[in-house]
Amino acid sequence: MIKRCRQAVCLLSFLFVLISFHFTALAVEPPSPPTYGVRMQQAWIPMKDGVRLASTLYMPDGAKPGEQFPALLEYLPYRKDDGTAAEDYPKHAYFARRGYVSVRVDIRGFGASEGSPPEREYSEQEQVDGEQVIQWLAHQPWSNGNVGMFGISWGGFTALQMAMRHAPGLKAILATDATAGLFHDDVHYIDGIAHIDEFELNMDMAEGWTGAPDYTLDEKVLGPRFDAPPWSLLYLKHQRDGPFWRDRVRPLKDIAIPCFLIGGLLDGYRDNVPDMLMQSGGPVKAIVGPWNHTYPNDAVPGPQIEWRNEAVRWFDHWLKGRDTGVERDPRLAIYMQHWHPPDPNLENVPGEWRREDVWPPKEAKASTLFFQAEHSLGNTVPAPAAHQLKYVPSIGVEAGFWWGELLSDVRPVDAFSLVYDSAALQDDVAILGRPHALLRASATAPLANWIARLSDVAPDGTVTQITGAAINGAQRDSMSEPLDLEPGKVYPFDIEMHLTSWVFPKGHRIRVAVSNALWPMMLPTPYSMTTSLALGGEDGSRIVLPVVPEHGLAPPAFSPPEPSEERTDVKTEGFPWPGEWTVERDEARHKTTVHWKGKEGGKYPWGTEQDFENLTYDSDDAHPESCAVRGEAETIFALQGRTLTWRGHLLVTTDQKNFYYTYTRELLKDGAMVRTKTWRETIPRDHQ
Repeated sequence: MIKRCRQAVCLLSFLFVLISFHFTALAVEPPSPPTYGVRMQQAWIPMKDGVRLASTLYMPDGAKPGEQFPALLEYLPYRKDDGTAAEDYPKHAYFARRGYVSVRVDIRGFGASEGSPPEREYSEQEQVDGEQVIQWLAHQPWSNGNVGMFGISWGGFTALQMAMRHAPGLKAILATDATAGLFHDDVHYIDGIAHIDEFELNMDMAEGWTGAPDYTLDEKVLGPRFDAPPWSLLYLKHQRDGPFWRDRVRPLKDIAIPCFLIGGLLDGYRDNVPDMLMQSGGPVKAIVGPWNHTYPNDAVPGPQIEWRNEAVRWFDHWLKGRDTGVERDPRLAIYMQHWHPPDPNLENVPGEWRREDVWPPKEAKASTLFFQAEHSLGNTVPAPAAHQLKYVPSIGVEAGFWWGELLSDVRPVDAFSLVYDSAALQDDVAILGRPHALLRASATAPLANWIARLSDVAPDGTVTQITGAAINGAQRDSMSEPLDLEPGKVYPFDIEMHLTSWVFPKGHRIRVAVSNALWPMMLPTPYSMTTSLALGGEDGSRIVLPVVPEHGLAPPAFSPPEPSEERTDVKTEGFPWPGEWTVERDEARHKTTVHWKGKEGGKYPWGTEQDFENLTYDSDDAHPESCAVRGEAETIFALQGRTLTWRGHLLVTTDQKNFYYTYTRELLKDGAMVRTKTWRETIPRDHQ
């Protein structure tokens, strides 16, 4: 009888716990609804040195007297009044309607903000100013004292940096497509190898602009901006990792506040997500979809999701004290990509969402495939052998301009690479994480790069590139202390590929391709040479894949994109990234030229803007020391009573020992030259 009573008590206790859990789950609050209107307000934010930063405050209209709100800060150089005005409104208005003062601030020296441009991206001045902006927001009469930050790319970088600095008043952030690795994981040196693209050209010219709507040519305002040295020159002088790159960031473990990360498997900054999951000292939630460098509500390819409601759930919890359930969300929701044919115009990536509560995934198993003498991949350790490859510096455009992007068939790059294919798969194989290409390689020159790419080969022979990475051979032991290669000596290289997910279908083949060039993504090394891969033995060249069960735990369902409000007084237009590409090959002279052009424009209450950019990349297979990057950018502001034209011209050429850098900035009024300045420097190559 006593035993039965005890059983009954235990059963009742269990039911009580279950019911309590049920009602606790039901107690989760939905995100704040859109109960306010939107009122835009301009404000000057004073810095301690007297400089004022220009801001636009998106205020909740219809607030009760004395009602206070958290602030959400987006902090950028990209000119809020004539650069990002159209794209700012759908984000900031969304948050304002849900009870946030959403604030867009131009960093010092850009757009409408006062002061001179900083000497570089993410400068100490920029970060000190950012801390003062956060303090100003936290102490406004309408503020509840809690400040969050959000942003994509640069805006995500600044959010991470403010979190690293423990900025007082900053309680939580959301960083989209951002990184803390400014040398090896940014746009200037990809995987430690020099890279020049339209961002450099655009920012070097934008430094010289004055702010809308006045675009004053007063020397006090124009002079410090126009004469500011181009950033691309500064970055070219710092060709190795070290204090220049690391002084701007702190260890991820120093972050103590909650961080919400959004990344894309077609974005070059996606590795920051696993890094943060493993290293951050504060709570981390992440969503990684099959997206490029954009917000997921308008991403191409899809499937798209509504990230703004997820942001409101996040900030409601940390800034308003509402239990929206975010602490019970999976740490990581990631999209498992299924095979698709190579298609740069793919609208939606096939696949499904998957949740992971620990990283690396606890179910992941390392699967090693050895490079075989017959150019296959296999589980068995082969006999010693060597495969040689002649260096062709011009190859690579088909493999993308960044580690991401939707690509065409990459067989043209594979044709000049060492290629290793598995047998046709007997079952589906799913991978999730960062594959490692472990190479044993040598070169006949003192400097060589090795690039490893992972692809899916369909039964019809088409090749879809999945991921890849590179290593500068001189940086084999250290990115900060590079050393020449000893010609002919075999070195081990661990190439950790960039984050990916993929399901290889039954009947397909896994391919690893190894080359020494990927141009124009990476600057070619300057020596004619032959490289060699060593096969055989337990430490022979091989690929290690993070294999996971094909189906994991499903994450919560995401909402589809909601309609976005748009400003009626501002309109922008242009070519979406990657713009327009053409490739010219002169087979007789072994020369290749890659052309890129982009075009954007905007209409504003005070006039129109037109932006044009062109880049040309030249390479010579017979003379790898000789390559060139030529760029031209032009912005035309058609204003009432006058037309202003800013131009930038970039030329970087190389030989075996040096970079030869020339940049010219121009300003014209009504077609007549008003001001021009040119920078010319010879910069020694430092293991690049």
